[in-house]
Amino acid sequence: MNSRRSIRFFSSKPVPPLEVMENIIKTAGTSPSGAHCQPWTFVLISNPRIKKEVRNIVEMEEEINYKKRMGEKWVEDLKFARTNWIKEYLETAPYLIIVFKQVYGYQNNNEGMVEKTPFYYQEMSVCIACGILISAIHNAGMVTLTSTPLNSNNKLKRLLNRPDNEKAILILPVGYPAKDATVPNIKRKKLSDIMVHID
Repeated sequence: MNSRRSIRFFSSKPVPPLEVMENIIKTAGTSPSGAHCQPWTFVLISNPRIKKEVRNIVEMEEEINYKKRMGEKWVEDLKFARTNWIKEYLETAPYLIIVFKQVYGYQNNNEGMVEKTPFYYQEMSVCIACGILISAIHNAGMVTLTSTPLNSNNKLKRLLNRPDNEKAILILPVGYPAKDATVPNIKRKKLSDIMVHID
């Protein structure tokens, strides 16, 4: 996993069959969750028109984020990665996986009426599932990038016809890196910086 890197430049090289993507998402679905609620939906997109619409939605909100919402410090801290509101990878990557958190579920009560049912620890459960998802993408020999759709939830839900109980929390473009893809020169913290062993 130490060789895994976030990639923003994707190749047009064909990706493996749909079955591989399905297995990647099945793997994410093995994640533990609070009270085994499994509060996630993974929307897999390969349709070029829909990917373009996703890009338009995200870029429109991201431009506002960078110019008004995020603040100078946040924007400054991102300069090393050379990021901005232009998200070409949302269109060029062969696949997008949009991860939705299910805030609550539905079930039939004793009178046969449908009612809301609480989902516990949805945020933590979906975060764990996303970690497994990213690992599965890497294990399949492909690359991805964690792209957060800040302030894009409602428009993405309308575009993808998602129900009221879901919230878009992550977009993962998936494919192979472009031949000229570059990544920031980063260093990961040493084990001694991240682990405390109590014997």
